[in-house]
Amino acid sequence: MSFDKKPSALAGLQAQAQAQWQQMGERERHAAQLIALLLGLALLWFVAVQPAWRTLSQAPAQAESLERQLQEMQALAQEAQELRAAPAVPAAQATQALQAASEHLGPAARLQINGDRAVLMLNGVSSEALQAWLGEARSAARARPLEAKLQRGPQGFNGSIVLSLQGGSAP
Repeated sequence: MSFDKKPSALAGLQAQAQAQWQQMGERERHAAQLIALLLGLALLWFVAVQPAWRTLSQAPAQAESLERQLQEMQALAQEAQELRAAPAVPAAQATQALQAASEHLGPAARLQINGDRAVLMLNGVSSEALQAWLGEARSAARARPLEAKLQRGPQGFNGSIVLSLQGGSAP
């Protein structure tokens, strides 16, 4: 491959375009210049201005959303620190707290406690009731979820949640 052909081919195209330009009338040249200018402006708008404009217009909403997420994460981190610092709950008290929380779920839930583990079986529990139960299990019994096998059905959540009870023996 020779690089000599490319400049001559480019020069040939340039000469052909210049000849075409010379053959145009004054009015056609102005129209071609106007079209070229409009195409250049459109290209500049779509490549440089519009994306930057869109970013600037969306930035305040994104910053606000990120700030809310940061505040939520900081609140969760604070809650986690408070729970870690809280004294351990004796096993009997943790068991009582879980049983009391499970009774609020009614017949849709069944709690089985075996040593330092508890298994909650669910059959049609609403998301609000499950969320409240998890909050009680975490705060009152200091139980930590180990495993959750849940499916959302038309009646609510079905499945099981395995918890670790920290009571006197667990770390």
